[in-house]
Amino acid sequence: MAAPILTTPPSPSPNPLALIASDMQALDQVIAQRLDTSVALIGQISRYIIAAGGKRLRPALVLLTAGALGVENANKHKLAAVVELIHTATLLHDDVVDESTLRRGRPTANETFGNPASVLVGDFLHTRSFQMMVEVGSLPILQVLSDATNVIAEGEVLQLINTHDANLSEAGYLHVIRSKTAKLFEASAQVAAQLANASPDIEAACATYGQALGTAFQIIDDVLDYDGDSQEMGKNLGDDLREGKNTLPLIIAMQRASANKAALIRQAIEQGSTEQLHNILAIVRSTGALDATREAAHQEALRAIHALQALPHNPYTQAMEQLASQLLLRRT
Repeated sequence: MAAPILTTPPSPSPNPLALIASDMQALDQVIAQRLDTSVALIGQISRYIIAAGGKRLRPALVLLTAGALGVENANKHKLAAVVELIHTATLLHDDVVDESTLRRGRPTANETFGNPASVLVGDFLHTRSFQMMVEVGSLPILQVLSDATNVIAEGEVLQLINTHDANLSEAGYLHVIRSKTAKLFEASAQVAAQLANASPDIEAACATYGQALGTAFQIIDDVLDYDGDSQEMGKNLGDDLREGKNTLPLIIAMQRASANKAALIRQAIEQGSTEQLHNILAIVRSTGALDATREAAHQEALRAIHALQALPHNPYTQAMEQLASQLLLRRT
C-alpha cells in the first residue's frame, strides 16, 4: 500500500463502517445473548447503556482488521463483543468517578440507577468479557486483552491522580490517554491480527494503527469539549474543566497565553470551576490552542494511516484509512 499523504482533512465521504454492517448486526446478537442473566437489574442497566448507541469504534476495529486479514472465523464477533463489553464497563465506572449526569444526550446509568448498581454492573460486564475471552481458546489473545484491561485501569487511576493538576505536561497527558483510551483501540486491532495468525510484523502494524487511531480519537474528543456543539455531542460543553481535567487544549493555551490569562485557566483547573468558561474559551481560541491540538490529532491519524502499509490492500484497509482520516472531521 502506497503511503498516503494527508495534508488537509479530507472531504466527507461514505461511512467506512458500511462495509461491516452485517458483522455489526452479528455483534449485536452476540451482545444481546451474553447479557442474558437471571438478575434482572444487570440486564436492565447493561441494555440501557448499550442501547444509548455510540460509535462502536472498538468492535468495528476488530471487524475491519479481521476483514482486512481475511478472517472468517465466528470468533471475530465474539472478540468484537468482548471489547465492547470492556468499554461499556469502563463507561459505567467513569461516569460514577466523574459524577457525570449526561452521556450521549440522556441521563447516565448512575444518574438513573444510582452509583452502587452502576459500579456492580460494570464489574459484571468485565467478568463476562473475560468468560468470553477464555472461550476463544487463544492464550495470546487472552494475554493482550487482559494486559489491556490492566493498563486501562492504570490509566483511570493516573487520570484521577492528575485531576486538578494544572502542571500536567503534554507528555503526561499523552501517557494518560494512551493508557485509558488508546490501549483498547490497540488491543482491538491486535487481537484480530492474532485471530488471523498474522506475522509478527503485521500484528505490530495493526497494534500501531489501533493505538494511533485511539490517540487521535481522544485528542479530538478533548478539542470538542471546547469547540463542539453540546446538543450534537449529548454532553455539556466544558465538562472536562468542571471535572478538573487538564487536557491538551488547556495545556497549549497556558503555554501561549499571557501570565494573567494562564493563571485564570490554572485556577479553573485547580478548582474544577466553569464560572470563567466563556473567558477560557476565548483564551483557548485566541492562542490557537485548538488548531494546535487538532494538528496533534492530525499527526496521529497520519501515523495510523502509515501503519496500514504493512497490511494487504483491499476494501477493508481502505475503510481503515478512511476511518482515520474522518476522525479529523469529528464534530460529535
